[in-house]
Amino acid sequence: MAEWITGKVTKVTNWTDSLFSITLNAPVAPFTAGQFAKLALEVDGERVQRAYSYVNAPGDDNLEFYLVTVPDGKLSPRLFALTPGDEVMITKEAAGFFVLEEVPECETLWMLATGTAIGPYLSILQESKDLDRFNNIVLVHAARFAADLSYLPMMQQLQQRYNGKLHIQTVVSREEVAGSLTGRVPALIESGQLEAAVGLKMDADTSHIMLCGNPQMVRDTQQLLKDSRQMRKHLRRKPGHMTSEHYW
Repeated sequence: MAEWITGKVTKVTNWTDSLFSITLNAPVAPFTAGQFAKLALEVDGERVQRAYSYVNAPGDDNLEFYLVTVPDGKLSPRLFALTPGDEVMITKEAAGFFVLEEVPECETLWMLATGTAIGPYLSILQESKDLDRFNNIVLVHAARFAADLSYLPMMQQLQQRYNGKLHIQTVVSREEVAGSLTGRVPALIESGQLEAAVGLKMDADTSHIMLCGNPQMVRDTQQLLKDSRQMRKHLRRKPGHMTSEHYW
């Protein structure tokens, strides 16, 4: 059974009408960048819980989570309504295997995310541990509209910090925006547009692909890379080229 502890909200950032970040302080156990915790509130006598990835680096006392409000959801609208000083329950121990130690060495590490699934990558990149074994890192954040690219300023700061090693590319599916590609991630890979924009190849010899986000994007991209690039899922017992996590 998970051990629940109480966290105190220190900040709520409303990015759009439906996207927000919540920051809290709680005595959680040490975690690995890329992992998630569960947040919960009591609703009508029931503990309603959902899993959310840490955005902050391990060691940062400000525990940050990036969320989307589901209009009819039991939990997210209530989390959206929280204000500094409010309390929320959080699991003391983090979980999940979407971490760098599960990723094999390669020349180029591709980090592909849709929506709020950018979170685990930001945690990994802010910590900057175990990244020296990759020559290039590509961070791709796909969203519906440019306004949904909440963490673009942080991504740009990280890009400067990594001094040419980190390449960032935004993708917007429902409007055309300067600097962003337009469309869905699988289609942009299939057409070669993503690789052309970044200036790096995505192939089985040099690349590992981390996929996090919308389950349809993850499935479609995996199938495309399997069919057209001879890539396979990475397993401990059988090393491969793709590591994935679904965000519902």
